[in-house]
Amino acid sequence: MERITYHEWVPTGTFVKVTIWTVASLIVFLLLILTVFLHPLNTEGLIGFGASTLTLIFILILLLNFRGIKIQLSSEELMVDYGFFNHKRISMDDVVSCNLVKASFRRFGGVGVRYGLDGSWAYTTSFGNAVEIVPKKGRTFVFSSNNPEKICQLMNTKIQAHA
Repeated sequence: MERITYHEWVPTGTFVKVTIWTVASLIVFLLLILTVFLHPLNTEGLIGFGASTLTLIFILILLLNFRGIKIQLSSEELMVDYGFFNHKRISMDDVVSCNLVKASFRRFGGVGVRYGLDGSWAYTTSFGNAVEIVPKKGRTFVFSSNNPEKICQLMNTKIQAHA
């Protein structure tokens, strides 16, 4: 197994956390209202209660799934994982350059797993510091990082060594 030369965990941004917890709190409040004022629960109340509960469970699963980005860099590849299903592996041989960028709402339309207006692919946890990987073939890949300078320095050194 190849040795990991860099490892980073980038948690979900504060804005996203506050938004999710606000929506979850509103749903819990709705559930309490349904429980208190619709006693005994009639059919419509039961359907509302069930739908609200399922929505709350779904939102909490999303929060758990997208709680942060795991970045690992070895001498051979970059590995970026975002949640249970979004895993990106990029070989150093396939990279042209690594650049410092800002993940912006204008470019990606939000945070999470996104397609940019320029055709790029992104894993972003907040609007801020990010790394842009330009491949030899395929879409440009952008991901949030707390230390993009270090990642690009390491990657550009490795790219030159592989050239």
